[in-house]
Amino acid sequence: MKCMACGSFFLVEGTLSDGNGTTGFINPRDVPLLKRFLGFGRRSVRAYGCVHSQYLQLAVMFSKSDLERYQQFEGEQSNVLERIKSEPTEL
Repeated sequence: MKCMACGSFFLVEGTLSDGNGTTGFINPRDVPLLKRFLGFGRRSVRAYGCVHSQYLQLAVMFSKSDLERYQQFEGEQSNVLERIKSEPTEL
């Protein structure tokens, strides 16, 4: 992984945590409220700090099932130029 600010490869990996020592995580919106409340569906967050620019980058750890679910499309997608041409010009 390289720094997005300066392009350096000198990154220090760590975990994101608050003042109480608990690890940071995210909850996707498509997880039901009860499952979020009970802690199911949490995704941990990795942190990378650049030694040169002191820039902080965050990354989320997704499982293979997450990748399959979130990368699915309904039907075949048109290319970008066709989508731009099909947008209405008037509001």
